Amino acid sequence: MSHKNFFEFNFESLKFFLNKDLQIEEKKILMRSKQIWQSVYKKGSFQIKNLTTFPLELRDKLECLMSLERPQIVKTQTSNDGTIKWLIKLFDGNEVECVYIPEKTRATLCISSQVGCTLNCRFCHTGTQRLVKNLSFGEIVNQVVIAKEQLNDWDEKKKITNIVLMGMGEPFYNYDNVKTAIEIIKNKEGLNYGPKKITVSTAGIANKIPEAANEIGTYLALSLHAPTDDIREMIMPINKKFKIKDLIEQCKYYSSVVKEKITLEYVMLRGINDSMECAKQLVKLMAQFPCKVNLIEFNPWPGVQYLPTERNEMEKFGKVIQEAGYVATIRRSRGQDILGACGQLKTESEKKKIHID
Repeated sequence: MSHKNFFEFNFESLKFFLNKDLQIEEKKILMRSKQIWQSVYKKGSFQIKNLTTFPLELRDKLECLMSLERPQIVKTQTSNDGTIKWLIKLFDGNEVECVYIPEKTRATLCISSQVGCTLNCRFCHTGTQRLVKNLSFGEIVNQVVIAKEQLNDWDEKKKITNIVLMGMGEPFYNYDNVKTAIEIIKNKEGLNYGPKKITVSTAGIANKIPEAANEIGTYLALSLHAPTDDIREMIMPINKKFKIKDLIEQCKYYSSVVKEKITLEYVMLRGINDSMECAKQLVKLMAQFPCKVNLIEFNPWPGVQYLPTERNEMEKFGKVIQEAGYVATIRRSRGQDILGACGQLKTESEKKKIHID
């Protein structure tokens, strides 16, 4: 009989498995499900023999049916600023990235939802890669588990305080798996991250935003990156399908349901979207729904046609927004010395494979 991998179960399917395959009696299913869930997700125990809350006979039986194997890290890079980037090899041989970004008062883990991407955003390194596949919910959750394992982050006071789905891929084009992964990440019996500790970032798949408001309910970040359709279409082809006006309407709805501001992500590109006129146009957009903006320093990668906006110009841009009464935070680029741009580490890995072949 083949082993089932624990990480491909959500809590409900785990209960079904324990009842059907392990033949645990009905009245004990919830208790046994919680015990294994807590052992893995709360304590970071990845050997069934260490599941001491299970009788020995039951452990032996479970070991014959279930595996706690995780994908493997194939490359780790640590930046001078403390950022850590892991390249993870999945069981099918595909590779995906996640990034740990420590700051003074919090530490964020940036995880991926797809291998590659279809959106072709001109400034995004992942946009140069073809979409290979959607990640399963287990492959998404495993990025959190692997990072926690690397950081020995199993105490009640978490080292990873926030999780963002802002890595490789568009989360709303893998909606069902992202939704299930977030349910697992939020589960209080395990990883126990509240909805206000999780952010889903979208390039603007407008028709999925209301669904996410009702079913996911985390913070939402919109990768806006331009204040007008003309500029946005030039750097983000998805804007041809979902215009800024549509995005604003759906963000209004999301904010009304979740009762939180939307975060606008705005990578600043020299001579493209960083003029004072752009700042004034952005203010007009921000007046239409509850939001704040992160002005992000562009992290260039080999072959890209864009340059980062100068720091003093970013500050001038931010001041226009702040003086209009809105929150504008300047985010400095992290991990510049370690191929920090999203998707870079995977590309380097692919190049090496081609060279070896």
